[in-house]
Amino acid sequence: MDAPVFNGLFNAERVRQAFRLGEIEGRYDRVLFGTAVALASLGLIMVASSSIAIAEGLEVGPFYFLLRHVVFLCGGVAIAFAIARLELKHVERSSQLLLLLCFLLLVAVFVPVLGVTVNGARRWINLGVSNFQTVEVVKLLLIVWLASYLVRYREQVQTRWWGIIKPLGIAGGLVVLLLAQPDFGSALLICAITGGMIWLGGVRVRNLVAPMLVAAPMMAVAAMSESYRVKRLTSFLDPWADPFNDGFQLTQALIAIGRGEWLGVGLGGSVQKLFYLPEAHTDFIFAVIAEELGFAGILLVIGLFALLVGRACWLGLRAVELGRHFAGYCAFGVALWIGLQALVSIGVNLGVLPTKGLTLPLISSGGSSVLMTCAAIGLLLRVSFEIDRTERQVARLRHGVNAATLDADELDPAPPVPNFAGMPTPVMGPVRGRVEPTLGAMR
Repeated sequence: MDAPVFNGLFNAERVRQAFRLGEIEGRYDRVLFGTAVALASLGLIMVASSSIAIAEGLEVGPFYFLLRHVVFLCGGVAIAFAIARLELKHVERSSQLLLLLCFLLLVAVFVPVLGVTVNGARRWINLGVSNFQTVEVVKLLLIVWLASYLVRYREQVQTRWWGIIKPLGIAGGLVVLLLAQPDFGSALLICAITGGMIWLGGVRVRNLVAPMLVAAPMMAVAAMSESYRVKRLTSFLDPWADPFNDGFQLTQALIAIGRGEWLGVGLGGSVQKLFYLPEAHTDFIFAVIAEELGFAGILLVIGLFALLVGRACWLGLRAVELGRHFAGYCAFGVALWIGLQALVSIGVNLGVLPTKGLTLPLISSGGSSVLMTCAAIGLLLRVSFEIDRTERQVARLRHGVNAATLDADELDPAPPVPNFAGMPTPVMGPVRGRVEPTLGAMR
């Protein structure tokens, strides 16, 4: 056979095989999706139960907060659907613009026309139909940027102390803007997410000690700089010392939890939500769940969050094992965000943490929180889709396609493929100076 003819047939076969791989689609993780739906459904029920008395007291109709929650939940589902269909490689390429957007959003609340002050805090921008808390977007955008940074500068983060200076500096800048609003709870959450993702990126623990020694006193000074924060820090230690003033919220929450006992007083039967428990449909909705559904309801909520966060971490580990580092770090970041925020919200309701003003993800009534938590779930679903697609491509390569005829950029990055001898050979795709990730190392 002539060489030109042979080369033509060879190239045609390569195109056909690459096309076959391109036809392979992934599947979204059903456990993750089902858990998120269960939490959102429970949230709908509890918002309806906890907000009726509040809405009637405000004379806006008994189902005002429920209808508002439904509208934002539908918007969140639409955003999650759009993100779940977006290729992560496009998201990764836009990480620098997303970081810039973080700062622009936090600065926007100080613009006189856009910024809105509620209860002395300037945390919202006016969108016309509703106020929007910009930090909720910042949480997700920061996770995406950190994931991209850990992929691009993996070796420096692991081996050199200056490799973590930039992400810590970025987080510090965001914290300063949040404290100016003020929003101490979100500032602490941003610090925790940043530190957690850097640790998962394999940073040496000794390199984190110095920044922690600097940051801890600064956050302590910020916490003690406002009298209301000092009262929150002291009142949770003994709320019964002043049950009608500084300890009022926590004492009412504890009464609600105590009334629930094992199986609760029944759905809709809460007494504390009738003007006794402040923010019963938002920050303290967990106390209403405990009163109406009892200890069983508490276990249900904690179990669902544990399953959601655990599944996200599992997806992150699978992504890292397949070489999909950006997807893996995005999953880890969302797991940290949802897990830490749920932990703080539950801890505040149980009286083991000071009041921070953080909602219970997917359950508490709220606009921006609901929208962006749904967006985070959409990102996790996209991660699960691309992981499943990569695994299917690997299976196709092992069972029917000669990997030697395909270029690296014709596949999803980093699946292991068989060689002519039938032995697995790692194909890492375009070289970026990455090294395999490890957890925070004690070295």
